[in-house]
Amino acid sequence: MKTGFAQITAVIVMICSMASCSTTRYVPDGDALYTGASVKVEGKDIRNKKKLKEELEALVRPLPNKKILGIPFKLMMYNLAGNPKKEKSPGAWIRNKVGEPPVLLSNVNVDYNIKVLKSTLENRGYFHASVEGDTTVKRKKGHADYNAVPGAQYTINEVSFERDSSALLKAINDVAGESLLKKNAPFDLSVIKAERERIDTYLKEHGFYYFNPDYLIVETDSTIGNNKVNLYVRTKPGTPEKATQLFTINKVYLFSGYSLNAGASDTLKSGAEYYKGYYLVDRQKNYKPEMFARSMQFEPGDVYNRRDHNQSISRLVNLGVFRFVKNRFEPVYINDSAKLNTFYYLTSLPRKAIRADLNASTKSNNLTGSSITVGWLNRNTFHGGEQLSINATTGFEVQFSGQLKGYNTYRGGIEAKLVFPRFVVPFISLNTQSGYVPKTNMLLGYDVLVKQKLYTMNSFRAAYGYSWKETIKKEHELNLVSINYVQPRTITQEYIDSMANNPNLQKAVEKQFILGSNYNFNYNELTQNNGSKGLYFNGNADLSGNIAGLVTGANVNKDKPKYIFNAQFSQYVKLETDIRYYVKLSSKNVWANRLIIGFGYPYGNSKELPFIKQFFSGGNNSIRAFRSRSLGPGSYKDTVNTTFLPDQSGDIKLEMNTELRAHLFSIVYGALFIDAGNVWLYNKNDNKPGGQFSNRFMQELAVGAGAGLRFDISFLVLRLDLAFPLRKPWLPENKRWVIDQVNFGSGPWRKENLVFNLGIGYPF
Repeated sequence: MKTGFAQITAVIVMICSMASCSTTRYVPDGDALYTGASVKVEGKDIRNKKKLKEELEALVRPLPNKKILGIPFKLMMYNLAGNPKKEKSPGAWIRNKVGEPPVLLSNVNVDYNIKVLKSTLENRGYFHASVEGDTTVKRKKGHADYNAVPGAQYTINEVSFERDSSALLKAINDVAGESLLKKNAPFDLSVIKAERERIDTYLKEHGFYYFNPDYLIVETDSTIGNNKVNLYVRTKPGTPEKATQLFTINKVYLFSGYSLNAGASDTLKSGAEYYKGYYLVDRQKNYKPEMFARSMQFEPGDVYNRRDHNQSISRLVNLGVFRFVKNRFEPVYINDSAKLNTFYYLTSLPRKAIRADLNASTKSNNLTGSSITVGWLNRNTFHGGEQLSINATTGFEVQFSGQLKGYNTYRGGIEAKLVFPRFVVPFISLNTQSGYVPKTNMLLGYDVLVKQKLYTMNSFRAAYGYSWKETIKKEHELNLVSINYVQPRTITQEYIDSMANNPNLQKAVEKQFILGSNYNFNYNELTQNNGSKGLYFNGNADLSGNIAGLVTGANVNKDKPKYIFNAQFSQYVKLETDIRYYVKLSSKNVWANRLIIGFGYPYGNSKELPFIKQFFSGGNNSIRAFRSRSLGPGSYKDTVNTTFLPDQSGDIKLEMNTELRAHLFSIVYGALFIDAGNVWLYNKNDNKPGGQFSNRFMQELAVGAGAGLRFDISFLVLRLDLAFPLRKPWLPENKRWVIDQVNFGSGPWRKENLVFNLGIGYPF
């Protein structure tokens, strides 16, 4: 380990030396490499001086060459590539794709930057600000220095809103008390702009369809003294009359089967069918009118509001039967009342579709596999937007060399799913008022798993439930009925003999019958910021066997197992949370964190959770320094099974991951990560000593670390991770940390400890 550390240190020193001597190689004579700018803020009683300094420095242009760990890596690559003669040579690729040309001091416009900084200070209420700037050059490296003297910051003395008897000004004054412009707050142009947007948003929700924030002006009087200003919120002279009028909905027209080339002609209205306040033009009779009535949030006579406008479009789009949804409003005046005729032009998707997905994978245990899914979809099964999908899947995993050669895995299955775009309960059809269409889901599925030379398992699935979204961030799924029936079809003599030596193998082929319900809640802040910052939370509750236990008496007589359809049914409560938090360190660098807590409580008819419901740890998207499903439970280590893949499962799970993701160049991103976790059993299992959860669970955590590369090709992310263990929970307590054994120069150590993971997408 010491030798490896010395080698790494030598490489770092060499890189730093190369960087220091090569950064100015291609700087022209008489010019200098621009290294950046600093802004000094002078004066007393300046609020948040440090924050103001950072804000001003961020405005200065141009930006210097980018650095990674203090080294201008891209500039260094640009210089090392030299001047390639061929445009398609490796040197040209490094220079143009990986490298970055030097930012020169001659590109710095000091006067322009002074104007930008001074304008920004004035917009923050520093009306008497002054800014000076200059550049300095040393050893062909140039730096810009700016000195800002803001002076006194003006604050708000009072805010006045224009008043008269018009509907517009009355509406504005109704929300004047919620103004963002507060007495004694600093004058800030950005807050004034936000106030105009706030008022406009309120007006759009209360009938003023044609209003615009540009029709508002906030006049400033800075002559009252004591560094105070009075603000006057008014409508601009010349504001169009339509913008001051409150509009209500008149007629609503929906044109299904609309062609984008047809144009929005009134002649399309011919043949419109009136249904519950809406005019539907559907000459092919493809859709039931009630489908549109459930989707629309506008009704004739309603005061226009933008929320209903957006939700109506969103619901029509989320039906999944239209390729495009186009909308327009037409003002009409009836008896001096301002009204809107509303038109929705709907371009249909093909009613039926066939698709095929082909996947390939490779794992750290040398398993290589592929799968293909062929699916058929009917988007409008019963003419009400119901979607019927049937998917057939087949796949395999093989190992061409190693201990698993010949023990190939084959999978196949078929699934049918029917989705209604509404809540369907017996005798009642319910709806929601959000911008997302609620769904009722019905599912039937069959799967077969063939472990060559070992066993074949049949699996039957059925579910009935609902899914709905409150907002773009909050989603719910409730399955009132969820059934899983798993049974072995064949078990080879080889596997039976192996079970005699290792009873733990029995778990993988046990017959399972799960009759229960489950609920899932998902909260995702990443949907609105490209997945680079915010909180992700997924919570799941799964219950099984409650009603069956009452009927069969399993809840009372726990010593004698109870059966349904000749299978011992499972009884358990399972809770799981997946919490992720992403911190955006810079424009392309992210710190990602994840915490998984899972708890299963088997009772009555069950001693453990059924195998398909248990937790696993280790693998490509888990603790990457350990093979898939190889960890735990607890401090248990399977030393008997040396032929088959590990399948160590547990009823309780704790996992923590942290990963620093950095953009290196082009499509290449790097990552450094640390993973920790394990699984445990709720009840004691004599065949797995050390596997039961106890108050010493923190002493039984596995820990691993590693580094990886990600190739972001827009439509997919290819991930390569190399990890190694830092802590092995199956070793004696005082020997579990193995950091001091890390030795990258040792072949045997690398063979035993280095784990390579190839994956698609990020691990979390």
